Parts: sequence; structure tokens; C-alpha cells
Amino acid sequence: MTTQLIITALLIGLAAGILSGLVGIGGGIIMVPALVFFMHYTQHQAQGTSLAVLTLPVVILASIYYYHQCQKAGTPVDFKIVGLLGIGFITGAYFGSKIALSIDEELLKKIFAIILFYTAIKMLNWDAVFVKWVRQIF
Repeated sequence: MTTQLIITALLIGLAAGILSGLVGIGGGIIMVPALVFFMHYTQHQAQGTSLAVLTLPVVILASIYYYHQCQKAGTPVDFKIVGLLGIGFITGAYFGSKIALSIDEELLKKIFAIILFYTAIKMLNWDAVFVKWVRQIF
């Protein structure tokens, strides 16, 4: 491994980790595009790498911190929900990976981009602005 590759990987991991701790995102939204653009990974390779990182206990410190802070605030993390989400996530990730590997890489990139774009529109509440604009036209 070259020094540049090591530094790039560390910076991608750092950015994903910061955003994961800050707003609960990182792997898919930061790591996958960064691996594709900066390290020239294929879409399949980037998604697999991102999932592999998540198998390690990379977010344990942030999770413990959130647990304690939410406990103090009277809004504790519900481990029953964590368990149910985990079961769903594991099952979904297995079948999702099987589907992703059967899809052409260019189509997979488009699906990924559409999901990110749709999420951004919903999070910014631009969908309501668009509907309001359309109603004004008609």
C-alpha cells in the first residue's frame, strides 16, 4: 500500500466516522461514493467494503456515548428496537447484497444516486415546495 492510499483510506474513514457519530450516517452516503471517486473502486466493491467496515465494532464508542446521554435526558435507547432493527438489517443486507450483485454496475450506480437524491429532497422538505409550485401552475 502506498502512503497516499493509506492517507486516503484513513480520511474517508474519518469523514464517515464523524458523520456517523454526528448524524447517524456514514457507510453508504460517505464511504461508498468516496471509495468510487477517490479510490476508483467499482460500485460493487465499494458497497462490499462499506458493509465489511460495519461488521467491525466501529461505532461502539459513539453508541455508548449516545446511550449514556439519552439515558440522562430520560429518552433511553430502546434495546428491544435495536435488536429488531438488527434482525431486519441482517436479513435485508443479505438479500440486498444478493440482488445488488446480480445487477449491472451502471444500473446499481443509478439506483444508488436516485436513493441519495430522493433522500436529500425529502430531508430538505423540497418535495412539499415542488408540490406547491405544481399546484400554482394548475
